[in-house]
Amino acid sequence: MTDHRVLLLPGWQDSGPDHWQSCWQRQHGWQRVMQDDWFWPRRGDWMARLEEVLLDADRPAVLVAHSLGCHLVAAWAAHSSHTARVLGALLVAPPDTESPDTPPQLANWRPMVRKRLPFAALVLHSSDDPFGNTHCAERLAADWGAAQRCLGARGHLNAESGLGDWPEGVAEVRRLAAAGA
Repeated sequence: MTDHRVLLLPGWQDSGPDHWQSCWQRQHGWQRVMQDDWFWPRRGDWMARLEEVLLDADRPAVLVAHSLGCHLVAAWAAHSSHTARVLGALLVAPPDTESPDTPPQLANWRPMVRKRLPFAALVLHSSDDPFGNTHCAERLAADWGAAQRCLGARGHLNAESGLGDWPEGVAEVRRLAAAGA
């Protein structure tokens, strides 16, 4: 038993079976935070669910977010009084929800929360992400007070990016856990 938990926060439409988050759930037993509605996500509902899961155990957590899950972390952290329960956050491929071509299902995720995070965070992004450009990812990382790194042309850093079980990502989760302990 470890002294912390890892919570997986998928984005819009959840993470499919070949997504690295699903691989990590199977391989490491890390907990996926399930949402009631993956297709018409309401920010407040997602925030309430994350709060519920964080308060459900006595151990602190590392948050591992993909896509819209990154915005969940930022929105939750801006409003919660329980941010001390988080050791750190890995924020992968944050989308630009303020882009004019954002699907209508994500309209209530505007404006993007840009408040500094009260815990260590790392934003990993791609130079050719169809849902958020490099400039947006770098700006979000700066606003959130997070370190950031571009992984090159890897798309949305999802199953189609060919990351598989993504051991480099697991190493970043372990670094965040060790630094926050």
